Amino acid sequence: MQNSGKKVCFMTGGSGKLGSEIALAVAGQGYSIFFTWQHSEEKAKETLEKIRWVSPESQMVRCDVSSVAEIEEAFATFSTHFDRLDLLITSASNFFRTPLLDVTEPAWDSLVDTNLKGVFFTMQFAARIMTKQPFVSRIITMTDISANLAWRNYAPYTVSKSGIQHLTRIFAKEMAPKILVNSIAPGTISAYSGRDEEPESDLVGKIPLERLGDPMDIVMAIRFLMETEYITGQVINIDGGRLLF
Repeated sequence: MQNSGKKVCFMTGGSGKLGSEIALAVAGQGYSIFFTWQHSEEKAKETLEKIRWVSPESQMVRCDVSSVAEIEEAFATFSTHFDRLDLLITSASNFFRTPLLDVTEPAWDSLVDTNLKGVFFTMQFAARIMTKQPFVSRIITMTDISANLAWRNYAPYTVSKSGIQHLTRIFAKEMAPKILVNSIAPGTISAYSGRDEEPESDLVGKIPLERLGDPMDIVMAIRFLMETEYITGQVINIDGGRLLF
């Protein structure tokens, strides 16, 4: 078990396109990283190898966050490696198209269980550790500006993201002052430019800053929330002004 006094981050979904960028950036801020992955062990190993260049003690574990049992097991594994938890980032997410009148129960469960139930129980397990520590910890949830938009064909996804934003406010209120809880809501990020059904040129036309977001835009916001000491319960939209459209 690590007991060096070095700060520790537990992160879900650390091997995805955006997740790996975030994990690497947090490691670069002097944190040990413990991240979960689900679908691609190869990508997870590549991410861990990069992280260990700056944070050699970092670890990873396979975890389907739609399963509370697997979340509990991941935290049990985490506790065998680290004796503190300074930061939780919930980046694991599921996303696919669901035309409204064709939504099935399995599709609903797949999206909502991963994106909302999984986030809730991950936050709960983390908070149980954090509240016992003699220092202030932080939780950063990753949501989406779609929580404030009526996207066609993505009802379960957008509902799940809206729910995460509400959970963020609930945890912020109940866990204060021991835990600062905030959310990052990206707009269209270049790493995910294929997720929207609109052509890229049309998307950019709806963004006042006239460009898609870059993963570094998200990283900079996370770095800010890692350092601030007087912000909690907030959702920061990183969308280039798209919600103003």
